[in-house]
Amino acid sequence: MKQIFTFGNYLRDKFGCKVYKVGINISGFTCPNIDGTVAKGGCTFCENDSFSASSGKTQELKGFYLNLNSTTNPYLEQQLKQLEFQFNTISNRQKNEYGAEKFLVYFQSFTNTYAPLDTLKALYEKALTFEGVIGLSIGTRSDSITEETLEYLVELSKTKEIWIEFGIQSVYNETLQKINRGHTSENVKEWVLKAKGRGLNVCGHLIFGLPDETKEMMLQTAKEAYSWGIDSVKYHPLYIVKKTALANDFLKGVFTPITEDDYLEVLTKALLLKPDYVSVQRVTAGIDDDTLLSPQWCRDKNKQIKKINRALRAYGLKY
Repeated sequence: MKQIFTFGNYLRDKFGCKVYKVGINISGFTCPNIDGTVAKGGCTFCENDSFSASSGKTQELKGFYLNLNSTTNPYLEQQLKQLEFQFNTISNRQKNEYGAEKFLVYFQSFTNTYAPLDTLKALYEKALTFEGVIGLSIGTRSDSITEETLEYLVELSKTKEIWIEFGIQSVYNETLQKINRGHTSENVKEWVLKAKGRGLNVCGHLIFGLPDETKEMMLQTAKEAYSWGIDSVKYHPLYIVKKTALANDFLKGVFTPITEDDYLEVLTKALLLKPDYVSVQRVTAGIDDDTLLSPQWCRDKNKQIKKINRALRAYGLKY
């Protein structure tokens, strides 16, 4: 069986040890399709707490949100303390439970370039001082990063491992409109190509099962994302959690989530189409608590991985 090239393989090959991503959730960050800049309410599938980093309890900054035009940040010191607390808590657990030796700090929740550069510099540079940290992975949107921030990340990348994670989701603008994404596919392509043109590492997030998309459309999204030169990929099935616009559509019977069989088929074909050099960071997603409405097969990740490997076995592959 041939092992699919995973992000863990990539990091081990490059650094010669176990490198783990430490997911961070900084209060005060939001998204331009939540704060009304490009849309209101956020993506239809996103109930923000369900996508937050697994970081333990931190004090929230009620009513305070940054954006690209913010002129002050009175809570920066508090954010820096959050960052340190979360890193220490999660990295210590990863050391004790999994034998982690080095770390990539993953600014995960919300849009982590959607703030003034001075704030970003303070947070990123603080993260790079932590013991064992070899670099950063920064989750963002293509409409929420500036040329100035991109150039700053290029400078950091000269001595550190720097990744940008863009939410591509779909290359179909009609789909992006249906999920209230707030930007176009052309905008994503533009910024992926800009990042790649400057030598940065790019991970693309793809969602299979978006409203009204056929399996052919899902695979076309994967093909185009690969053609843009992404270095790594995350595949997600669309699942429905409470307190979202998508949940309302589901409960009204106007949206039906992707079946497990269809997801397995699309995922397998997407992996077969993937260039060998593109590492895989995720092949599925879900949540196992009372916020999950559907599909129920997204509740148990271990069962999903077993079924994915069963489907891949027919092609001589394993994840």
